Amino acid sequence: MALGLRPSQSWKLLQRQRHGKRRLLLTVVGVAACVVGVRWLGLLQAWELSVFDYLLQLRPPSPPSDRVVLITIDEPDLQAVGQYPVPDRALATVIRKLQAAQPRAIGLDLYRDLPVPPGHADLTQVFQTTPNLVVIEHIADPEHPAVPPPPAIAQSDQVGFNNVVHDLDDRVRRGLLYSNAPGTQKAKPSFALTLALRYFAKDRLEPQPAVDGSGNLQIGNAIFRRFRAQDGPYVHVDDGGYQLLLNPRGRPGAVFRRVPFADVLQGKAAAELFRDRVVLIGYVAVSANDFVLMAHSRQLVGPPRPVPGVELHANLVSQLLSSVYEQQPVFRSWAEPVEWLWIVVWSGVGAVLGWRVRSLALWLGAISVAGLGLTLIGYGALLVGWWIPVVPPIAGTAGAAIAMTAYIARLQDQYRRSKDFLNSIINTIPDPIFVKDQEHRWIVLNEAFAAFLQRPLEALLERSVSDVLPPATAALFHQHDDLVFKTGQVHLNEFSFQGGDGRVRYVETKRSLHKDVAGNLFLVGVIRDITERKLMEEELKQTAADLRRSNAELQRSATQLNYAANHDALTGLPNRKLFYERLHQAIAWAATNERQVGLLFLDLDGFKQVNDTLGHDMGDLLLRAVATRLTNCLRSSDTVARLGGDEFTVILPAIPSTQDAARVAEKLLATLAQAFVLQGHTVTVTTSIGISLYPLHGDDLEPLIKTADNAMYSAKQAGKNRYTVAPQVAEPAAVALAESGEGLGGRERC
Repeated sequence: MALGLRPSQSWKLLQRQRHGKRRLLLTVVGVAACVVGVRWLGLLQAWELSVFDYLLQLRPPSPPSDRVVLITIDEPDLQAVGQYPVPDRALATVIRKLQAAQPRAIGLDLYRDLPVPPGHADLTQVFQTTPNLVVIEHIADPEHPAVPPPPAIAQSDQVGFNNVVHDLDDRVRRGLLYSNAPGTQKAKPSFALTLALRYFAKDRLEPQPAVDGSGNLQIGNAIFRRFRAQDGPYVHVDDGGYQLLLNPRGRPGAVFRRVPFADVLQGKAAAELFRDRVVLIGYVAVSANDFVLMAHSRQLVGPPRPVPGVELHANLVSQLLSSVYEQQPVFRSWAEPVEWLWIVVWSGVGAVLGWRVRSLALWLGAISVAGLGLTLIGYGALLVGWWIPVVPPIAGTAGAAIAMTAYIARLQDQYRRSKDFLNSIINTIPDPIFVKDQEHRWIVLNEAFAAFLQRPLEALLERSVSDVLPPATAALFHQHDDLVFKTGQVHLNEFSFQGGDGRVRYVETKRSLHKDVAGNLFLVGVIRDITERKLMEEELKQTAADLRRSNAELQRSATQLNYAANHDALTGLPNRKLFYERLHQAIAWAATNERQVGLLFLDLDGFKQVNDTLGHDMGDLLLRAVATRLTNCLRSSDTVARLGGDEFTVILPAIPSTQDAARVAEKLLATLAQAFVLQGHTVTVTTSIGISLYPLHGDDLEPLIKTADNAMYSAKQAGKNRYTVAPQVAEPAAVALAESGEGLGGRERC
């Protein structure tokens, strides 16, 4: 007959574990710490940047920028001017035509540190007579040499640097506004910022420190938060200069109006296209190889789409203009502690999913929904200018869910093994046995129990006594069960009840609490039918009633006198006098029958601290509780005595061997090490035990007692909470007797 632990019931038991929440918390903290650590090492940075790129591309398309116009030099334009690079004369002609259209700023995204004849004198004159013209230079860095600006305006404020910041995947997601060039004290502005400042000058807007005291740059009402090394998913990156997270307007080639260089050169472009705008001149020809990769360059399928360098600058200029005039958000990110908390929260979500969702399909669906939800949250945050982590919380969610699922699977496997093992032995026991959960339902029964109640086993499983027995009997069963659940102590009782057949039966029941490997609490009960014995006892009681009444008073008086003379007033244990008498009797009997006597000398560790901290009344309560545990842990033939203070002795008559005495000591150590709950206080003490045996350590009382006492002090000196067997001093014959274990055989205790 299989035991009554069904899968649904097993899972409910797992859910009721007290340590479940603690395990859940440990999993959340552990997984979150691992994810934070992996993120801090930069191992997730590439994925986070990829997700950022794709989320940027999913944003609704921005309207074309009306403030920035590109003069693009493509392959047909190079053919029109007849050479590469574009000659100085053609460039001078285009700049003059643009200046005539009255733009706010003209940006020359072409290096002109060297003459490109013909027409160098014309271009030099244009440089000197066009105040709103901005040219580029390249500041020397570890990867590229310096490229100076045209000598004619090298010392003016018409120069901006062209350096860009590349991430590890060679994409540009950050733009530089200022850079402190080596050997200079004044920060240099970037090419894009110089153009933007030319545009702002007409509206009398100038850069200044932010009014919020953050040290950031403010233009108008727009505050440009400076990029830091740990912003967003970045880890340990160079944040030198004044960097901003780029907020590109859209797909390459679809945001800014493009006018071919040849059209401007030939006068085909209308002046209205350039008036009151920022105009950038740069290469888009493949042969010029002036391209970079940005967030919008990434594609799900196919190679990345490069972006012309002139369009990169246009994006940064447009971002500056839109932030000032249109309040376009500048990307910000959370402080690191907030990001850690975000990861912890989603690790908690994953742990709860792993704890509660048992179906594989539902589990995968829940993890997918959580990942999709995180992605949507990240996307929504990006729309309003916040870059929050997406990949780490997804990793935390999945990791915690996997960890909890694996843990639950292991618990269920252990639970199944425990159940199978119990199933293999429980039905071999003739006495009725039952196991109840904390809801007082039978979850394990043997066949003897079903026969005892005269019900089929299947009709009893997962039901309670109130479903099967009469109300009065059910209430009695429930009362005894509840007492064990509340106290955690073993409970023995006898009672009568009327069974389903109407017959009154007497039973003896032993109840105790047990935990399985998964930490579940169960009440285990063993029932013995003592109806016949009780009937015989009732007859004997009736016969002896008169005799008991006549002798009761005499016996009571004698017992009280004898008890007071031989027992400790505090604990009720035998006192020193009775201890000596029983030890003498045990030795005399052992000498006659060639047996051994074990003597255990116990002294509580830390008892003085209990007296000093909680008071002597609490110390007295502790001594009584210790006496009770010692008495319950030993057989009736053994003697537990209190010699005084916190010293106790145990006499083990007819002990077979030294090893048996040691096993009893181990049990006593384990029993007394369990916490005592006394008047709302939890008190924990241990004990040190010394062991001596007759005749191994002496053939009289005093040598045995002194030897056990010395062994106890040796145990204390060795670290307490242990036992020490006294060194042998007897003759070889006594040693052989002690080691042989001959005599009464093993005695089961505790």
